[in-house]
Amino acid sequence: MNYPYIKDKWGRGIMSEKKLATVFYADLWGLREGKYEYLFENDMETTKWQKLEPVAPYYFFVPKDFALQAEYEKFWKVTEIFKEWTEGVKTHRDHFVVGFTKEEIIQRLRIFTGKLPDELIAQSLNLKDTGSWKLAVARQKVKAQKPEDNIYHYAYRPFDNRWVCYESLLIDRDRVDVMQHILNKQNLGLNLTRRLRDPIWRHTFVTNLVTDKTLVSSKDNCYFFPLYLYPDESVGAIHELPLQGKTKTWCVSNFNLEFLKAIKNSHGSEPAPEEIFFYIYAVLFSPSYRKRYEEFLKIDFPRIPLPSSYDSFKGLSNLGKELVGLHLLKHSSLNETEVGFPNVGSNKVEKVTYAEEDQKVFINKDQCFEGVSEEVWEYRIGAYQVMEKYLKDRKGRKLSLDEINHYMKVSKAVRLTIEFQEKIDSIYRQIEV
Repeated sequence: MNYPYIKDKWGRGIMSEKKLATVFYADLWGLREGKYEYLFENDMETTKWQKLEPVAPYYFFVPKDFALQAEYEKFWKVTEIFKEWTEGVKTHRDHFVVGFTKEEIIQRLRIFTGKLPDELIAQSLNLKDTGSWKLAVARQKVKAQKPEDNIYHYAYRPFDNRWVCYESLLIDRDRVDVMQHILNKQNLGLNLTRRLRDPIWRHTFVTNLVTDKTLVSSKDNCYFFPLYLYPDESVGAIHELPLQGKTKTWCVSNFNLEFLKAIKNSHGSEPAPEEIFFYIYAVLFSPSYRKRYEEFLKIDFPRIPLPSSYDSFKGLSNLGKELVGLHLLKHSSLNETEVGFPNVGSNKVEKVTYAEEDQKVFINKDQCFEGVSEEVWEYRIGAYQVMEKYLKDRKGRKLSLDEINHYMKVSKAVRLTIEFQEKIDSIYRQIEV
C-alpha cells in the first residue's frame, strides 16, 4: 500500500496552479489487519513522509533511483535500432483460434462454418459479439474461404509453440504488416515489453514464428522486432539469405542505418545482421545489465550499449547465438538430456508439484520428470515460471511423447541458459568499465 501526498507552496494539501507542488510519499506493507490498525492510529501529521523530486519525462509519484539516467540514455533504444516493429498478435478469442494441435482448430472451424444457427455456435464455441467483431458477419465471410489453410505454428509462450488460425476475419489484431516478415519465412524476432508491472525485468525472448502479445507476460504486452524484412522484388534487397536446399530468397536488414554506422565506428568492423541480433540478445540476458538498469527497464523499451571493442562484441555475439539456439530448441546439445520420465502410466497432467529433495516434477501421483534442479524449476522468462507453466497449461490433458521429449529438452535449455548468462556477464562487465 502506498500513497503520495501533495502540498502547494503554502504547505496546504492541494495542488498550486502557479508552481510545481512538493510531493511526499509513504508506503505501508503487511497484512490487511495491520494496515487498518496503522491507519486508525495515524493521520497525515504523524505519518513519516519521504520527499520526492519527480523529474521529466515520467514524473513518478514513487521513489525511483535515476542516478544512472545520463549513462543509460547514451545507449541505443531498441525502437531506434530497428526500423519496423509492432505489438504481438491479439486474437481476443484464444480459446477458439489457438490450440495445442492443428486438428482441434480444424474441428472448431468445421462447427463454426457449419449449418447450426448463430445462437448455438456462440454457445458451443463461447463466442461473443464485440464492438468490432460480429459472429454472424464473420461466419458468412469465412464460409466463402478456406480458413483451415491459414493454420500455422504460433509462438504462444516461452518454449511453448502452439497452433493458430491466422485469419484476419477471426482475429482482432493480426499485426500482419510486420508479422508477414516471419510468416512462413526464415527470420528471427526479438520480443520485449515496453512497461512492466512485474517486479523484476526478465521480459525478452526470441521467436521464429508469428508471436502472441502475451508471449512473456499476461500483464504486459509484448512487442515484436524482426531481424529481416522481406520486400517486393521490385524494391530491391541488400542481403542474400540461404534457405534449406538450393533455393534462396532475398531480404533486407531491419536495422536503422545510423545504428549500423554506430556499431561499425565502435569497434571498426561491419558485422552481419545476425551477429548484431545475437549481440543484442546476449546483452538483454546479462544479469549485470538487468540489475544495473532495472529502474529504466521497468518504464520503457530497453536501451543497448555499444560494444567497447571488437573482442567484446564478438564474445557476446557468439554467446547470444548459443542462447538463440537454446531458446528455439535447435541447439545440438539438446539432442541428449539428463532429465528422465521413468514411470509408465496415463501421462495425464493432474496435479503439478515439485519435490525439491528428489529433484522431481510430478504430473500425477505416479509419474514424474526426474533430474530437474530447483534452479531450473524456478527459472523465469518474463512473468512465467516456464517449467511449471508448460505443465499447468496442460492440466487435464495427456502428454504426448513429443510433449514429454519437449519438456526434457526445455529443462536442459534452461540449465544451459543459466550457465551462458554467467559467461555473458563476465564479458558484459568489460563494457561497463
